[in-house]
Amino acid sequence: MSRELRPVPINLRNTKIIPFEFQYFEPESLEEALQLLRTYGSEAKILAGGTDLLVKMKIRAVEPKYVINIKLIRELRYVRADRDSVRIGALTTWRDLEKSDLIREEVPALYDAVKSMGSLQIRNMATVGGNLCNASPAADSAPPLLVHEAKIKLTSIEGTREIPITEFFTGPGMTVMKPYELLHEIIIPKRKGGSSFIKVSRVAMDLAIASAATYVEVEDNTIKDVKIALGSVAPRPIRARKCEAALIGKKVDEGVLREIASLVAGEISPIDDVRGSAWYRREVSKVLVYDSLIKSLERVRR
Repeated sequence: MSRELRPVPINLRNTKIIPFEFQYFEPESLEEALQLLRTYGSEAKILAGGTDLLVKMKIRAVEPKYVINIKLIRELRYVRADRDSVRIGALTTWRDLEKSDLIREEVPALYDAVKSMGSLQIRNMATVGGNLCNASPAADSAPPLLVHEAKIKLTSIEGTREIPITEFFTGPGMTVMKPYELLHEIIIPKRKGGSSFIKVSRVAMDLAIASAATYVEVEDNTIKDVKIALGSVAPRPIRARKCEAALIGKKVDEGVLREIASLVAGEISPIDDVRGSAWYRREVSKVLVYDSLIKSLERVRR
């Protein structure tokens, strides 16, 4: 029997930090969370780690009428493997990923991203599901998951659906998720190649000025398969498919890699902002892709 969930009057005082009223819920099961989403839909926001949502609420960039804290739903926090894939629950923290030998061995690009992301305090709070749902073009989790061809499992009271991560992001802060859906799980196919992630930022804990992830398979010193993804250089995290196609079938040669990596400049659409110029992002992306390819190839050869 499901228990009755009643709103908690969390905003009793005017702290001048979150100067608006909202109702707050703490469901303890996935079913309860989904029922709340069905009831309140687009008027509700999901609170997981809070490292993105609470910042936006404090500056009133978003003013939800309902906040649904899903942190108590233990069934959404895990890293495990089956025969063909690695599965990550949406509430898995970045610190959980950092401590996971499974992630380090099976999804090295994601492990690289974890090690470069924020501070220890942030990694202890931030969740991988929250990072994806925030849909920032600079999301560190996105390029590694793009090159590993992950799938996103979305759940609602009506059922579940799985979509390729290449179809998940639609623009800055936007995804294909419906207001009544919850990101449930990330499914990453096990692959035999090497992968890596590299980013450049103003300081260690800042968002990326630009980032790149690559995945490479090699056979007889020839590139058999390659995936290239970039962050913070377009309205959403993207795959560099023309660059990928140009690399397939090429011999492993540093000169060739550098030449083809430069093609990525034609596949991105960076902007000028407080972190960097469009010109700099375009130039540094060539370097990041090349360096990531070299790092991924080193991991293939181990």
